[in-house]
Amino acid sequence: MRDPYLLLWLEAPLQAWGHDSKFGRRESLCFPTRSGVLGLICCARGAGGAQAEWLAAWLGLDMQVMAYARADAQGAPLPHPPVLRDFQTVGSGYDDRDPWQTLLIPRKSDGGKAVGGGTRLTWRDYLQDMAYAVILQAPGPLVDEVVAALQAPVWDVYLGRKHCVPVEFIYQGRYDSPAAAFDAGQRMALARQRGLALRVLQGEHEGKVMILNDVPLQFGLQKKYRDRRVTVQQVAYAGAMPL
Repeated sequence: MRDPYLLLWLEAPLQAWGHDSKFGRRESLCFPTRSGVLGLICCARGAGGAQAEWLAAWLGLDMQVMAYARADAQGAPLPHPPVLRDFQTVGSGYDDRDPWQTLLIPRKSDGGKAVGGGTRLTWRDYLQDMAYAVILQAPGPLVDEVVAALQAPVWDVYLGRKHCVPVEFIYQGRYDSPAAAFDAGQRMALARQRGLALRVLQGEHEGKVMILNDVPLQFGLQKKYRDRRVTVQQVAYAGAMPL
């Protein structure tokens, strides 16, 4: 029997989906990554550590993403907020005489004090007011566990970073085909006055092909990933515009 598809609805005032970020600059893709989605599911399961065996069951399965921006009642696009860039300082305000606070102060690789006390300025990007329908093919034996976890998460779930809180239930149904899941996502988008802005397909298709290092092989302290190709298709959206 073919593995079913889950419809996940990711909507929040702010989201952040980094795939190639460094410590000082945390950028975001304009759509959710595979590692981000599977990491979200692991949080819902209350599953920490490497999770290598669990992640192996997902290798090779399909994942499609439909991005929805705000539209008016006729489906015409509304001006979209730009990417929000937040500047944060890290490592300041800690008392180095307190053994616990000392652990939070950035240090050099040899453990010595950094110049200027270790205070760093970081840049963090956020997507504003977007919604995504993620059509995720799930391993048949794991589906019931995943659905139960998404409906009653063990740990809090976030859309990329810990303060990106979803405003809608994430799990929105199980379907036999990606087309059926897409139709359900379209109905949700229309009910929220959102229009399809872009779609992301796994593999090479007509559109912009990207290589993302976002297939998780192992989480935990020693994270491992492998590459995959995706195609990003821009859509001149108008509400229920067929693809």
